[in-house]
Amino acid sequence: MFTGIVQGVGEIVDIEEKSQFRTHRVRLPENAANGLVIGASVANNGCCLTITQIQGDVVSFDLMAETLAKTNLGALKAGEKVNIERAARFGDEIGGHMMSGHIITTTEITRIDTDSNNRTLWFRLPESIKPYILTKGFVGLDGCSLTIGEVTETEFNVHLIPETLNRTLFGQRQTGGIINVEIDAQTQAVVDTVRRVLAVQS
Repeated sequence: MFTGIVQGVGEIVDIEEKSQFRTHRVRLPENAANGLVIGASVANNGCCLTITQIQGDVVSFDLMAETLAKTNLGALKAGEKVNIERAARFGDEIGGHMMSGHIITTTEITRIDTDSNNRTLWFRLPESIKPYILTKGFVGLDGCSLTIGEVTETEFNVHLIPETLNRTLFGQRQTGGIINVEIDAQTQAVVDTVRRVLAVQS
């Protein structure tokens, strides 16, 4: 499990391609490799991946076909960056919201509004997640736990403070960028339950 509080940005240093499979090696942010062991989980852009090899601060992850198809990780190249979060430990402070690291879909940034201290990012609202994207609800975007701002029929937005822009890739993201999406599990459970009850009653 994860909390959606990204701990820093890692750099992909090497990619080994195989048929419907790849291994990428990531140089983790400073101190992020401390205490890691093979088999541990680390979120890359919000996607839960298992460590297969450790060499100092460089760790390897295997990405199977489903991961390559459903996330933005398959499009990355050596030299590009990923948001990094280590798995939560029992007793840790949860500053965001509980996240599984299971990406449900991707979306793209449609526009960016910027002023001196804030940045608002707008995203396309896919039909598959529309029931779960609610004003003031939670959403995981590239592994960041964020509060949803405005929601329209085709878009939704989030407001980002300077700390989020400095610590994560959102400070560099541009219009058209593809972003991993994880919906809030509690929101999904409530919405799906209500829809089932209403369907039975009708």
